[in-house]
Amino acid sequence: MFILITTGIYPPKIGGPSQYAKNLKEVFEKRGVKVILKTYTLEDYLPTGIRHLVFFFKIIIPVILSDFIITLDTFSAGLPTVLAAKIFRKKVLLRTGGDFLWEQYTERTRKKVLLKNFYKEEILNLSLKEKIVFKFTKWVFKNVSALIFSTLWQRDIFLKPYEIDLKKTFIIENYYGPKQSDLPFDSYEFIGSSRPLVLKNLDILKKVFEEIKKDFLDVKLTLDSYPYEEFIKKISKCYAVILISLGDISPNLILEAIRFNRPFILTEETGLYDRLKDIGIFVNPLDEREIKEAVLKLLDEKNYKTAKEKILNFNFIHTWDDIAGEFLDIFKKI
Repeated sequence: MFILITTGIYPPKIGGPSQYAKNLKEVFEKRGVKVILKTYTLEDYLPTGIRHLVFFFKIIIPVILSDFIITLDTFSAGLPTVLAAKIFRKKVLLRTGGDFLWEQYTERTRKKVLLKNFYKEEILNLSLKEKIVFKFTKWVFKNVSALIFSTLWQRDIFLKPYEIDLKKTFIIENYYGPKQSDLPFDSYEFIGSSRPLVLKNLDILKKVFEEIKKDFLDVKLTLDSYPYEEFIKKISKCYAVILISLGDISPNLILEAIRFNRPFILTEETGLYDRLKDIGIFVNPLDEREIKEAVLKLLDEKNYKTAKEKILNFNFIHTWDDIAGEFLDIFKKI
């Protein structure tokens, strides 16, 4: 069997899809499956449209040779991949990540729109470029062989606006790794590593911590991004993790925190709520007071110990081998 994986980012680039592509490739190869992976390189420096065309020609031969294709985003790699798969009559499984259109809209308008409300309230306010992205994304979803979500939450948000065929949809949960070290924290550091985007709600997060530091001088908020290995080292010794985005599908930051038994504060606008509601602190990302109270709660020694125990007792595991097997099962069904 020969599988083509396409992705917009791949190590050393930093991001969830980057690690997802790397690990999926490795586990398929351990199973004896031949894998070729194609990602953006020079395309990153080209204008929208041209970079899609260049990537399309880049993947033609691997598409022809493949038994089936997995693409790990909806637009950058997804659009040219699905087009090539359609031309050469290949099955293509698209695994959605975040929401490129929502991200672009919030960056342009600087408007804080929750993901769950975006398609209900803002779809008529799209720019010409955003309307084109929306139209092409709808075409991509219509022409994939299977559409894979990591959470029901995102699937249900996308179903109506993109007119998705429910029978084409599948759920493959994100990676939940086995527990790693349980080191004592070495400082009152909260890690909230995120890209500097409007939807990440970092202005509110910074404001909250500025207020808290007036009474808790040792508290530190870290927002920088790091290469994966360095990131893991920081997670393993931090006090807690915090993410208050306007919407986060299945954030790797939180899943890594769980592996290292770190308590976390997470936006309630997430696909992970049902899985993690009993072990984390969830907040309304638009309620500054609620966010501040959640941080103060976790800074209390007794509350921290309770939060820690909940994390320690959480033992759900979903390995990369499980994930690869689920991709293969879907391929056999379609």
